[in-house]
Amino acid sequence: MTQQKLNKTERKAALALASVFGIRMLGLFLIMPVLAVYAQDYPDYSPLWVGVALGAYGLTQALLQIPLGMLSDRLGRKPVIVGGLLVFVAGSVVAAQAETLFGVSVGRALQGLGAIAAAILALAADLSRDEQRPKVMATIGMCIGLAFAVSLVAGPLLGNLIGLSGLFWFTAASGVLGILVLLLSVPKVVTTSARRDSLPVLSELRDLLKHKQLWCLNSGIFVLHAILTAWFVTLPAQLQNAGFESQAHAWFYLPTLAASILFMVPMIIHSARNNNSVQWLRFSIVTLIVALLIIGVAGQNAWLLVAALVVFFTGFNFIEASLPSLLTRIAPAGSKGSASGIYSTGQFLGSFVGGVAGGSVLQFFGTSGVVVFCLILLVCWLLISLVMVNPAGVTSVSLSLPGLPEDRAVKLSERLLTIAGVTEARWVEEDQATYLKVDKKHYDEKAVNELLEKASVAP
Repeated sequence: MTQQKLNKTERKAALALASVFGIRMLGLFLIMPVLAVYAQDYPDYSPLWVGVALGAYGLTQALLQIPLGMLSDRLGRKPVIVGGLLVFVAGSVVAAQAETLFGVSVGRALQGLGAIAAAILALAADLSRDEQRPKVMATIGMCIGLAFAVSLVAGPLLGNLIGLSGLFWFTAASGVLGILVLLLSVPKVVTTSARRDSLPVLSELRDLLKHKQLWCLNSGIFVLHAILTAWFVTLPAQLQNAGFESQAHAWFYLPTLAASILFMVPMIIHSARNNNSVQWLRFSIVTLIVALLIIGVAGQNAWLLVAALVVFFTGFNFIEASLPSLLTRIAPAGSKGSASGIYSTGQFLGSFVGGVAGGSVLQFFGTSGVVVFCLILLVCWLLISLVMVNPAGVTSVSLSLPGLPEDRAVKLSERLLTIAGVTEARWVEEDQATYLKVDKKHYDEKAVNELLEKASVAP
């Protein structure tokens, strides 16, 4: 809880790992705003195959996100990350050389096989102190958001210059750059044990899947990315029909994204200040519904499409930024890694389902069918969100207690619960650590440190 600045190693690690993560996500996102347009040049073109190609990476990401995170604890973080980036490069090359949408889909699925998110977050945890870790993770999170925003602008611009195949070659080159950044810029670290705030623990997954509040969040991130991918199956073509040539799409996305961020930032500030994130979450779901209703009546009206995009990304950006924070506050003490693994799996699975379902619906029912499909998902999510409650303003603290006998550690946890601001205490024998959830406003850090000193010298 002590307020300190990032040290040199933490700053270097945060910037380097954020760059690696951002480079990879940029490669995955770049084709989203252009695939529906350029896919028409392939001989096996169909809306269904567009959706499969958009969402294929999500399925392989969802399947391997947790296993590769655990593997990084055995083999080391960097070998798993380098291997994942090499697979990502191979998938990009396959997609670049593909002459059919089926081949592009295979390449996208291979890209997703390099599921390195958990390993990168675990390496970030290894390289940062407990009290500074949120800053490092926030830096990585901001870089992911920036990668998505840049892809919406850069995708159409680069696509106009080098085509879809060129975009995949660019993605392959970015994967190689990511490997170089990792090897040359990320400090060396020896992995000794799993970090429960970054890696999943298999024995915890079943109980976390039954956690009502976490289930609401996992359902939400699934729906959010399902509708995003489904919408991008049809949005580029809608823009063309409204009179925006593909090379001009970048200048369409840029001002609408900027406007949505201007609206979103006050929402973030207000929700944090008043601890009413759940109410703002419901409001944001409603904004997504409103945006899709506007699309449903927009037809080829360019101004209505602009309005819809601003409203959509206002809600989308708020939700994307606030759900990880809610996850951290809701997850049981010491289970953030496991909760995040399930959350990420739901996110990528949503991208796959959204792509396939969006393409199928577009092929058989047209754009209006995609709108209805997305609206049904959003209404279901809005109803689910009604059971959510605002979590207390808490944060996580881990206390390393090597060599402390289990009976004394359990008693220590019971005594920690009597200290002001400590709302949850959990001893994990295999980690030789106690994990706390604490109320930031009332946490008595001095009393905790005094109790730890007494416990360390007690017979």
